[in-house]
Amino acid sequence: MKTKTEAQKSSAVKSGSFVQENQKSLLFIAAAIVVMIVIYIAYLKLYLGPRESTAANQMHVAQDFWANKEWDKAINGDAGYPGFKKIISEYSNTKTANLAYFYLGTAYLNKGEYRQAIENLTNFRSDDNMVAAEALGATGDAYVELKDYDKAETYFKKAADKASNKFLTPFYLKKLGLVYEAKKDNKTAAETYKKIKADYPESPEAQSIDAYIARAEARS
Repeated sequence: MKTKTEAQKSSAVKSGSFVQENQKSLLFIAAAIVVMIVIYIAYLKLYLGPRESTAANQMHVAQDFWANKEWDKAINGDAGYPGFKKIISEYSNTKTANLAYFYLGTAYLNKGEYRQAIENLTNFRSDDNMVAAEALGATGDAYVELKDYDKAETYFKKAADKASNKFLTPFYLKKLGLVYEAKKDNKTAAETYKKIKADYPESPEAQSIDAYIARAEARS
């Protein structure tokens, strides 16, 4: 029988043999990884970086149109300046294009084009809970206008949870309560309104919530 030391030597020899036999392959894999890293860094600095800067510089005019409620110009652009649609199309994969989805979605919402609003708002991503909650809430508003109350309920719940603060959460909970009323689920509507009263007593929504509670309970 081989001793423990002999077995270890045998294992080491096999390992060394494997490395020698596959040295070229291992070097090729290592080189390929290095090349991929270099390409990725170059992509970020030489391609995505300049595109990000250009997109951000071009979007400020569309943002001004949006702030002034000139929805068509914000969407389609004007006088040589691109609107949010073109920015998304030409500068995909940039942070600016992602933000443009939010602006474009809310512009469509204000124009009453609810399907387009939903399509763009649901493409928007944000690490900022407040902005993310606003996008979810706006999506809920669009579904309310389409009378799709089940989906509106889903998005208002998400908005209230995502916001998780004393300003936006009661705002979306009230919208959620109204959706329950529209669905004739007055018991759940009353419970939702009572949550505003109990958890967010100092919010603007809480100041008049007793009337909503009374109405929902009377219909239960």
